[in-house]
Amino acid sequence: MSGVTVRQCAILVGGLGTRLGALTQSLPKPLMTCGDRPFLAWLMREMQRFGVEEFVLLAGHLSHEIERAVEQIRLFLPKPAKITISVEPFRAGTGGALYHAREHLQERFLLCNGDSIFSCNLSRFLSRARSGNWMLLREVDDLDRYGEVRLESDGECVASFHPKAEQAGRSGLINSGIYLFDHSVFDHLTPNCSLEQDVLPKLAQEKALRGVCLTGYFRDIGLPDDLVAAGQELPEVLLRPAVFLDRDGVINRDHGWVGTRERFEWEDGVLSAIARMTDSGHHVFVVTNQSGIARGFYSEADLTQLMDWVIETVREHGGTIEDWRYCPIHPDAKLPQYRGHSPDRKPEPGMILDLLKRWEIKPEHCVLYGDQPSDMQAASAAGIRGILVGPASLAELISKTKDFP
Repeated sequence: MSGVTVRQCAILVGGLGTRLGALTQSLPKPLMTCGDRPFLAWLMREMQRFGVEEFVLLAGHLSHEIERAVEQIRLFLPKPAKITISVEPFRAGTGGALYHAREHLQERFLLCNGDSIFSCNLSRFLSRARSGNWMLLREVDDLDRYGEVRLESDGECVASFHPKAEQAGRSGLINSGIYLFDHSVFDHLTPNCSLEQDVLPKLAQEKALRGVCLTGYFRDIGLPDDLVAAGQELPEVLLRPAVFLDRDGVINRDHGWVGTRERFEWEDGVLSAIARMTDSGHHVFVVTNQSGIARGFYSEADLTQLMDWVIETVREHGGTIEDWRYCPIHPDAKLPQYRGHSPDRKPEPGMILDLLKRWEIKPEHCVLYGDQPSDMQAASAAGIRGILVGPASLAELISKTKDFP
């Protein structure tokens, strides 16, 4: 059994996009402009929220346009990413595109369609899909436009797939276009095959495919009207509100300069509280002063290792911390390289302002939870609302607010 966070996502970007007619004669569908950026940039941004650091773009039709667009797309990503392009040698189908990219793919990787987006709490999917091959499902009221996916009585094992023509007027589960595979999927791939028509039904027949159903915003751009709607909706839905969290005294007990797992103790109820924030559609960030580094109690590498574990644990419990900032600078630092004044050290707002800029967030849509006056001062200086933790805990405060239904 592996960890929850999946670092790599392959994206199918090689389709012809025939339903969009002349629009895709010179530009692949995933590069269609939605708002102020290519649709693909929105999709990659959402994946970064849950720890994806590397993207493999499975290209075919107009692959040179994908190559030209990579640097533009990077400008819209809030975090650094490695981007690799795998070009199919011929029209190979969705399964064939994956087959030809196999040398680029890690043992465990996400795969998603490049022309649809399902904005949901992906940690709820990843925390269950710990091994084997999985697909993410969503429920619709009318299967008129979709094929149905049926599960076994256990509510998890995929039983069968049914064409959309058979299902009009009924509610049911559909394929969201997001998968989590390991390398056993390559046993079912050939150089030219369809993932949907050939591979997934065979996996289901062998009881080797499982599904998780989640709720959230969904939009594909397969038809001209859908593309127009995406351009209007994506900036509104995906430039989401944010919660900023101080660390010591809010997430964990403040034992004084906590820099290692041995001294880290979770506050009661905090893991479920962060999961609730994520379920509600908020970004979740951590901003923390770390003078323990300046005092020589632990190193920046120690802190990074600790925070990697913290974030992984949060995701195991159904939430996520999408990004974090720390400031090791202190005016009375024991170590000279950390001695001084920094605009990032709270009560200064530098860490908050940097995250607001990188993630394109409006301050009026944000809140910071902290346990010190300096946290409240930093929040005020950044133009966001501050809520003091203590004596009520973060979990108690979250349970009483309507911000996280």
